[in-house]
Amino acid sequence: MAAAGAGAGAAALAASVQDFVAGQQDGRDAEVAAGVKDGSWTVLQLVEALGSCLENTDPRTRARGVQLLSQVLLRCYSLLQEKEVLHLVLFYENRLQDHHLVIPSVLQGLRALSMCEVLPPGLAVSVLKTIFQEVHVQSLLQLDRHTVYSIITNFMGTREEELKGLGADFTFGFIQVMDGEKDPRNLLVAFQIVRDLIAKNYALGPFVEELFEVTSCYFPIDFTPPPSDPHGIQREDLILSLRAVLASTPQFAEFLLPLLIEKMDSDLQSAKLDSLQTLTACCAVYGQKELQEFLPSLWSSLRREVFQTASEKVEAECLAALHALSACLSRSVLSSDTEDLLDSFLSSILQDCRHHLCEPDMKLVWPSAKLLQAAAGASLRTYHRITRSVLPLLLEQYTKHPQSSQRRTILEMLLGFLELQQKWGHVEEDESTLLSLRAPVCSVVFSALTDPSVQLQLVGIRALTVLGSLQGFLSPSDLELVVDHLIRLALREEDSQSSEAAMEAAGSLAPVYPKVFSGRMVPRLEEELQSEREEESSHDHCSLRQRCLQALAAVSTHTSIVRETVPVLLQHLRKVQKGSEAGNAQDMVSVCQSLHRVALQCQQDAEGCWYYHQTVVPCLLAMAVQAAMQDSTHPLLGKALLEEEVLAAMVPVISAATTHLSPELATQSVSHVVPLFLDGEVSFLPQNSFPCSFQPFEDGECLEAQRRLVALLMAFVCSLPRNVAIPQQERLLRELLALSCSCNCLFTATTAAKCFAGLVNKHPAGQQLDEILQLAVNRMEPGLAEGPRRTQALTLLLWVTKALVLRYHPLSSRLTDKLLGLLGDAELGPAAADGFSLLMAESPDVLHKGCHADVRIMFRQRFFTDNVPKLVQGFHGAGPDTKANYLKGLSHVLNHLPKPVLVTELPTLLSLLLEALSCSDRVVQLSTLSCLQPLLLEAPQIMSLHVDTLVTKFLSLISSPTMAVRIAALRCAHALTSLPTTVLLPYKARVIRALAKPLDDKKRLVRKEAVAARGEWFLLGSPGR
Repeated sequence: MAAAGAGAGAAALAASVQDFVAGQQDGRDAEVAAGVKDGSWTVLQLVEALGSCLENTDPRTRARGVQLLSQVLLRCYSLLQEKEVLHLVLFYENRLQDHHLVIPSVLQGLRALSMCEVLPPGLAVSVLKTIFQEVHVQSLLQLDRHTVYSIITNFMGTREEELKGLGADFTFGFIQVMDGEKDPRNLLVAFQIVRDLIAKNYALGPFVEELFEVTSCYFPIDFTPPPSDPHGIQREDLILSLRAVLASTPQFAEFLLPLLIEKMDSDLQSAKLDSLQTLTACCAVYGQKELQEFLPSLWSSLRREVFQTASEKVEAECLAALHALSACLSRSVLSSDTEDLLDSFLSSILQDCRHHLCEPDMKLVWPSAKLLQAAAGASLRTYHRITRSVLPLLLEQYTKHPQSSQRRTILEMLLGFLELQQKWGHVEEDESTLLSLRAPVCSVVFSALTDPSVQLQLVGIRALTVLGSLQGFLSPSDLELVVDHLIRLALREEDSQSSEAAMEAAGSLAPVYPKVFSGRMVPRLEEELQSEREEESSHDHCSLRQRCLQALAAVSTHTSIVRETVPVLLQHLRKVQKGSEAGNAQDMVSVCQSLHRVALQCQQDAEGCWYYHQTVVPCLLAMAVQAAMQDSTHPLLGKALLEEEVLAAMVPVISAATTHLSPELATQSVSHVVPLFLDGEVSFLPQNSFPCSFQPFEDGECLEAQRRLVALLMAFVCSLPRNVAIPQQERLLRELLALSCSCNCLFTATTAAKCFAGLVNKHPAGQQLDEILQLAVNRMEPGLAEGPRRTQALTLLLWVTKALVLRYHPLSSRLTDKLLGLLGDAELGPAAADGFSLLMAESPDVLHKGCHADVRIMFRQRFFTDNVPKLVQGFHGAGPDTKANYLKGLSHVLNHLPKPVLVTELPTLLSLLLEALSCSDRVVQLSTLSCLQPLLLEAPQIMSLHVDTLVTKFLSLISSPTMAVRIAALRCAHALTSLPTTVLLPYKARVIRALAKPLDDKKRLVRKEAVAARGEWFLLGSPGR
């Protein structure tokens, strides 16, 4: 039976071999390989079955036979025994002398054998020697050449020591293989082999120059991939791969550096950039010995390029190369008998550049400064050498040149060198040029701060910030002077730029010197704030008060300072609340803006964040509760605190103070705040002796002021992390729902709806959520149908829909359909259309990722896909009175959609967008224009099909009575110039005539856009465009 099975197997193998060799069935190789894997026959039996084919006089038949064997080996090489591998290698080596038609299949077989772990020692060397001797690789096809590189790569990975035994012969053999290679796929592999040769210390022998020549002939790479290249090889891949070869060894230096110098002089910018980047890479592995001979030529080329180039890219690469050269020379260890090349190199740079610094109005002053700074930034040694020569000169030139513009240039150069010192940290006493020049440097910077020129002041403030960041540079008396200057600039300087820059500088330096700022600046600001309050109110005093508040916030960048500034801000807020001036509300908003900035600056520091939260939030709540209770008992007191703009300004303060709390601290805080609103529990508030109880969710006209404070509850609970449990959440949701539907005050109803939506968005899925949502739907539906509070019901519908759309809740589609139905309502239709903007836009106070809301990715795309077809259908079926509502809703959705998505949908929606431009509603016009402008830039081919309509619509809208519409229409007219010129030329004269009118518009911003648009239309069709 066994013999019969074996006979059947041999017959099947012979049949498969015959079919493959005859060319009838190429798939037979997989069947034969499967037979080897399952033991039906062995590789030796396959060779025997191929016997007649391999000895056939027809080279095509021999090639097919070898091809079958090779294909099987590629699938089964891991199953081979050592003895089988030995015989197969000898067979294949012999076949390398066969006809050229056979060679490709032989190479495939050798590639399979090169992956065998059981390859006997010595065979790798034998195979490669045979390939080097018998195969003219560059006459083969690309795929076959790639196979040779693969064989070499495999052997280098597994038989490194054996190949190194060949010595330089292996390197020479590879050079012959690679010489003349042109295909980028093969070059990537070949470059990798060269890198491995060098990195793994293969012997290069006398063939260093030949190896360099065989690779450097491709420099600089000028390969451009063909369109729709399936291989995906980019020019950058080849550039980086070749650069890694050229910069891999100092042995190439004597050949490479002259080549780089030559290519730097090329007219091609790409060649310059490649040469400079390669030089920078080489400096990482070169030493002083390799660079010595070429330094003068390299410096000459770099200097010329920086002095003459108009390209920022070339300049940046030149400076990077000079930095790398200086760093390379700094690393070199000197022996007693060698010349200090770094010193002579830096002397050349100083000799050629230093004198230009004395001419602050001349063209070469900045290129020279940049070259000196590039060299100085390379190491501490180069920094000391250059600053020793340059800093005294710059200080001298500052004194010599009295003009503010010249002084600004000199101080900016000085600033560049001061910023380099920051890299080295602490200023060393013994060798720092900067420390020896402390007095004149401070004198120059302080003089700039008192100069009338705002631009010079701004540079001085930047320099002051850098000096302050240098640890140990400023003396205590200097620091006091710094703070005094910053206070003066922040509060008294007329120009707002200098004032803002001084505040930013104070914020940067405060964490470095917290004691100085909390001890000197904060008391001065507090004093100014209090003294100003005693004086008669005026515009100047109001401005000073604003600046004091801004400066207190700006300097609060360290926890110890926050502990000083927050009480000052809160105390000022209490004073404003007790005052009776007309501008009280604006003052309160200003304090809240400063408190908000402090909150944002505290968020990353856990200790500061908790201090801020437990100090500010109870204080604000106490003041608001006090004002709300006084409103019912003493209507004239504390009224400003209850105004919408003040409460709206307090919301981000409480929100920012809450979002970054740890879950434990947030839980502690929520256990006080929620009972305050639900049960009137005021014990945790400071100064909590209130005249009556706090019941914001109770009915009654006299409690209207208390209900407004739901805005502060919203700011708190909607900013809590999702893993913080809210006590009595179900009761709270029901109270908010009732308030949002029953309150006559739109502000209160809206904040209650937002708070309800914020909680619903984070509520875990389940029965409780379903019940509360069903309750909300039951309250909304009757309210939307009829009654005096339809607007409140619509507001609730919008916010709940947004909360559910963001988290992909199933009920969101039902609520969206209800909203779509309201577009046909005569009373609520316009507001419902505006609601689509609310659904798609980022909300500033609730339902955004910053306050931990559940926001799923691509919710806008999903909303677009689900609802835009319904909007389009509704538009076509609507009556003439409500069509505008559908257009407005559509316009809002499209305006907030990511532009790449919109471009793909453009052909089907463009006609509706063009119709929206004819709508008389200004909001629709503005939204549609905002949507069309980027589309003109990103989809010019589609838009050009409607150019006649676009030109007509835009030109009619530039006369709109609404300034924002005129500006948007002019921007669109400007964007039209991105369409193909041939399409636009017939309209050129008409558009230029029409754009003459807005040049005389009464609004400056409109005139500015008209000038830009008309200029582009004038240039349309001119040469070079």
